[in-house]
Amino acid sequence: MIDKALAPVTADGTVKGMGLWEMTLSQGPESSSDHAAKWETSNMLHLYPDLVDMPELGDGPLNLDMKPPSGIGGLDPRKHALAKVGQRNVELASDAIGRKARELLASLPEKHRSFHLKAVSPEHWWLV
Repeated sequence: MIDKALAPVTADGTVKGMGLWEMTLSQGPESSSDHAAKWETSNMLHLYPDLVDMPELGDGPLNLDMKPPSGIGGLDPRKHALAKVGQRNVELASDAIGRKARELLASLPEKHRSFHLKAVSPEHWWLV
């Protein structure tokens, strides 16, 4: 869907872009995603630990098929989620996204590789 929306913008070859899920380029044993389970909870434990309240999950059985009542899809976060897992996941995904961004930029004709900005600032975030 995102690639389809990008098509008119990228058609003339002056810009590049792609739609992807953040872990698409790094997915493997140390980097993946799920729904409120091992990976997403690990990411939150790394990035926003104050927002994670693991005791809220209790110690009873959880359904891990994304269905109510828990809505969790993946490995039980109580057993598998760790801040260091989230840190590694974020590092691998960030590195992979950076490599892909450089690859896309390098695939443009040289005259279209610069935005003529001294630095990328918030009003130009979409250029990255």
